[in-house]
Amino acid sequence: MTDLAGSPLGHAATYREHYDPSLLFPVERAPLRATLGIAAPLPFHGEDVWTAHELSWLDASGKPQIGVATLRVPAQSPCIVESKSVKLYLTSFNQTSFESAQAMRGTIARDLGAATGSEVVVELATPEAFPTLPRAEPDGVCIDDLPLLARDETLSPDALRCGRTEVRETVFTRLFRSVCPVTGQPDYATVVVTYAGRAIEHAGLLRYLVSFRRQPGFHEHCVETIFVDLIRRCVPDELHVHARFARRGGIDINPYRSTTVLAHPINARTATQ
Repeated sequence: MTDLAGSPLGHAATYREHYDPSLLFPVERAPLRATLGIAAPLPFHGEDVWTAHELSWLDASGKPQIGVATLRVPAQSPCIVESKSVKLYLTSFNQTSFESAQAMRGTIARDLGAATGSEVVVELATPEAFPTLPRAEPDGVCIDDLPLLARDETLSPDALRCGRTEVRETVFTRLFRSVCPVTGQPDYATVVVTYAGRAIEHAGLLRYLVSFRRQPGFHEHCVETIFVDLIRRCVPDELHVHARFARRGGIDINPYRSTTVLAHPINARTATQ
């Protein structure tokens, strides 16, 4: 497990109201990927798409401004940034003046790029654009009404089984839960799996995804675990795994991993976000 001793996770925090990029706490991806047998070159493409709903700063005259920021961290970045540290960092903008909204956006992009070791794209929606922010539920087959074949206390990739029929389909569950690896707090998500290849048994897939319920893991690591287990157990010709986690601290994190570089899902907020 990555050393999080210096992380704000699990500790009382002092919220600073003036800009402080030192609050960002990077976490290397490589150690957690090594536990999955993932090494360069990566077996997937993707991004971690963060939505920061509680973003406020001051304009040049000192008047408060608000916005919703979308932060796109590429999967190939050497580091992620621990989520509570991002919350503390963004809070440090509250009493900080910027010449323009675009200057503020550029500051976030620069600082997150330095923390993750990769270019981070930051999109900013100001209030006039709020009505256009997409909301949608996943398309495809919901597997939540299927009976649960077993209740597993630990992760159960053995539950994944495939038939002989070749299909192309999208299935999803809203029942996913994992836990924070430091605090043990629950993290809820809608998980969407799109694939082409031998048909994955839906009941077994639900059992596998529900088996994360007591599994500690960062959001990104959970999605990569699902991707790797599906590749190894079912050997699909094409695979896309997308998770939309409920927000905590005003931030939702939505990682996706795909065998296809062009498979960018729409960043549409679900009802549980």
